[in-house]
Amino acid sequence: MYKDYNDKIPKEAIQIIQMIEAVGYEAYIVGGCVRDLLMNRQPHDWDITTSAKPEEIKRIFKRTYDTGIEHGTVTVILNTEHFEVTTYRIEGEYKDFRRPDKVSFVDDITLDLSRRDFTMNAIAYHPDRGFVDPYEGQRDIKRQCIRSVRCAKERFTEDALRILRAVRFSAQLGFQIETETLKGIEACRALLTHISKERIRDEFLKICVSSRPGHIDLLYQLKLLEYIFPDFIKAYEIPQNHPHHTYNVAKHTLVAMENSEPTVIVRLTMLLHDIGKVYTRTTDKHGIDHFYNHPKRSEQIASEVLKDLRMDNHTIKAVCELIRYHDYHIEHHISKVYVKKVMMVIGEELFDELLKVQYADAMAQNLEKLQPKLDAIEKQRNYKNEIIANHEPYHKGMLAITGSDLIEIGIPKGKIIGDLLEAALQKVIHEPNFNQKALLLTYCMEHYKVKGKQV
Repeated sequence: MYKDYNDKIPKEAIQIIQMIEAVGYEAYIVGGCVRDLLMNRQPHDWDITTSAKPEEIKRIFKRTYDTGIEHGTVTVILNTEHFEVTTYRIEGEYKDFRRPDKVSFVDDITLDLSRRDFTMNAIAYHPDRGFVDPYEGQRDIKRQCIRSVRCAKERFTEDALRILRAVRFSAQLGFQIETETLKGIEACRALLTHISKERIRDEFLKICVSSRPGHIDLLYQLKLLEYIFPDFIKAYEIPQNHPHHTYNVAKHTLVAMENSEPTVIVRLTMLLHDIGKVYTRTTDKHGIDHFYNHPKRSEQIASEVLKDLRMDNHTIKAVCELIRYHDYHIEHHISKVYVKKVMMVIGEELFDELLKVQYADAMAQNLEKLQPKLDAIEKQRNYKNEIIANHEPYHKGMLAITGSDLIEIGIPKGKIIGDLLEAALQKVIHEPNFNQKALLLTYCMEHYKVKGKQV
């Protein structure tokens, strides 16, 4: 009867359930993996819940390790697969709005399901007995509805992060948040001040890289952005009265995100690339808006926002560099030398990401003026491909000489070495065939003799 579902479940998960029940306990697959099973999506993890206590799980299985033993969770290793097995439980008071003060183990699966966040995640499945669904989660999945288990205010008061999880699930699944759950969000949103930046960041990033990054607008409507990215609220108030634009800054940003590759670095770049326009708008006598130096201001704000969200240094650096150069091609003549100079700063891989950023940006502007922008992107891509194919140098590491070579021909150590290498690099960027050791050593020595330390 349940063969179609069972065929999609790892055999090890079914085996764990069978081994637990062979000694007299109950066990089910539970939570998000059951939701994904019903939606024909591939689950990331397969979680199991059971009436057996953690110490009993350890006796049944030879290979286990404690994952969250205070909350009843033990990880079981079967073959090479790892599965979290958690005892049925109910939870005590959430005084910090993040985690329960205590948990109590119970014998009833329906009590365990009663503590979960949304009905679609409060379904258990047994390979032989089928579904346990006391809160009609299957019905809500069919209705594409996100609904809190029992009282929404209680669920959000227990863990305020569930507020952002509701929006995140809506963005990922395309489901609507039902009315009472929305009312609970509105009533409890201030509790997000109790949630760590790291937990907020993780949910926000999942929204950003989802297939519906425009759900950031839902965060705005629900007045949740002030707990994540308050600067963006102001972007809704900034028009772009300009022939190349059709949206205000916020709408342009969200459309750009929707047209971008769903990676953290690219999506964050699109989110932040124009945030500086909030502070740089001027309007000329013809009523045309201008945003002079907005990439620089955007980069500054991006650095602050990403640090506040506790992003890693690599991501911050990459996003800031992409923002700095996202409009650079508009302000400069596109040539092979131009491409090399940008690649010299950001590198080959990030240059590929920059072209993706430029494309997404163009797709969120006036589409009547799109083709020349696409042509400019393709021109840069072709130049970049030629540079790589011909091994044309664009950074110091590609020079035919090193600092040691300069020292060997009598140039003293110090700042002058770096200056001469920089002069050599600029020479070969313009004339790649000049990248020969003898030619560059002669070139550097001539510069040194003529200008000395003034190079």
